[in-house]
Amino acid sequence: MTLEEAQGQEPVPAGKDWMQGAGKALHELLVSAQRRGCLTAGVYESAKLMNVDPDNVAFCVLAADEEDEGDIALQIHFTLIQAFCCENDIDIVRVNDLPKLAAAVGSNEESGEPRDLHCILITNSNEDGWKDPALEKLNCFCEESRNVNEWVPTIVLPE
Repeated sequence: MTLEEAQGQEPVPAGKDWMQGAGKALHELLVSAQRRGCLTAGVYESAKLMNVDPDNVAFCVLAADEEDEGDIALQIHFTLIQAFCCENDIDIVRVNDLPKLAAAVGSNEESGEPRDLHCILITNSNEDGWKDPALEKLNCFCEESRNVNEWVPTIVLPE
């Protein structure tokens, strides 16, 4: 008997296909949320939204490149956002490729200013009863990751 059988859990799907599926689902979710106006980008904007309406937040993406790993202030913000998401049952993932993320959601605001993509929140749509299949897939991915004690999994976006 395996540990998963003893605990009554399904084993995490193995390998690269599962990760690629999660990356593709994240890309689809970002594009869909951007189109529907359900995407909030920026560490400070996200913190404000989570403070005002945490029940409306469906998913969180934290993004940093290697050069951001040394930014202590950003890492403190990430820690606080992660804690808030865990406390409010909001699934959260990390992405280590800001250029791919910028390609998915657009790197500039309407004013021409560069966007802060270090934190992206996906909020629930105003459309009653509509569920994004990509969001459901990512929720399952996060749940499976937590089952193997990976609380904030890292996702690789597709090319």
